[in-house]
Amino acid sequence: MKTIERSSSGGVMLPRTALWEDELPATEGETFGAEDNPTGNPIGGGPDYSDILVAGDHTVTSYDELEAALSASRAGDVVFVPADVQIDMSRRSELIIPGDVTLASSRGSEGSEGGLIFSDALDTPGLFRAGGDCVRITGLRVRGPFDDRDRVDRSSNGIETTHFGTEIDNCEIWAFSVAATRFNTGASRGYVHHNYIHHNQRGGLGYGVGINGGSVLIEANLFDWCRHHIASSGAPGSGYEARYNVCLEHANGHLFDMHGGRDRGDATDIAGDWMNIHHNTFKAEEVRSLVIRGVSSQGAKIHHNWFYSPEPSNIVRVSGATRVYRNVLGQTRELLEDMEVANE
Repeated sequence: MKTIERSSSGGVMLPRTALWEDELPATEGETFGAEDNPTGNPIGGGPDYSDILVAGDHTVTSYDELEAALSASRAGDVVFVPADVQIDMSRRSELIIPGDVTLASSRGSEGSEGGLIFSDALDTPGLFRAGGDCVRITGLRVRGPFDDRDRVDRSSNGIETTHFGTEIDNCEIWAFSVAATRFNTGASRGYVHHNYIHHNQRGGLGYGVGINGGSVLIEANLFDWCRHHIASSGAPGSGYEARYNVCLEHANGHLFDMHGGRDRGDATDIAGDWMNIHHNTFKAEEVRSLVIRGVSSQGAKIHHNWFYSPEPSNIVRVSGATRVYRNVLGQTRELLEDMEVANE
């Protein structure tokens, strides 16, 4: 079993590996898109991921065992789902993961796809919710009941949090009508990294990472078949850094966004607190990559990304002051030092 570093109080020491841009060491050379990937782990996780757990303090094989283990866990415990286990949460209650507890499986170890936790019930509102600070979900497959684009009157989320330090890594998460992962007001210093997030594409919603008043670092994920891979309501307190992610060719809406006041109907032009989008690769050419519908109160930066579309007008649409500089476009990787962006 991989050793879990614990604090003096018994809890997991977090953030363990997350470094935000202002904390990153200086590097030599200039790169664009996710090609450099300095994280030390493969984009999307899986084979060759270095931080895989293969055992835990509680091993579970059914919903009842999982519910009991989470209820009994203390700070620092690992609740482990073996790779060959499938746990059906259809018409079961959403589960709360206590603070400082890790829910894990072994995705990427010796060919493992990771244990599967799923629901086929259309009335499933959500599967997991962080019940305290420093929750980690790692190495699992998490599947919801909605993998197509139909508009439905049911809302479902995979993993939700309103707490500090929620970490979601090396997972495959798909088929949720609202969001695979959701960071609501109170969720600060979230960390979503090295996941494969796909087929969250319900018409009108359908997000890989949804942000509503929280802040999160989104790093080295592989995105595909989402309506929006990253979407934020733009409510005050919302902010995210997205880096070293790869967005594959399929989407039915723009890829990353931040909503403004008119979306919320709150008579403001606020589009969150801040955004920093850099060193991502955007392969979808038929949809716009970035949309910011308002003004981020602390500023927004878009730089050192690789957009496969050669058309600058198809890259970003913004309202208000946003710095868009030193990105490359198309297969020829034409450098745009500064980009004049279309107004939203």
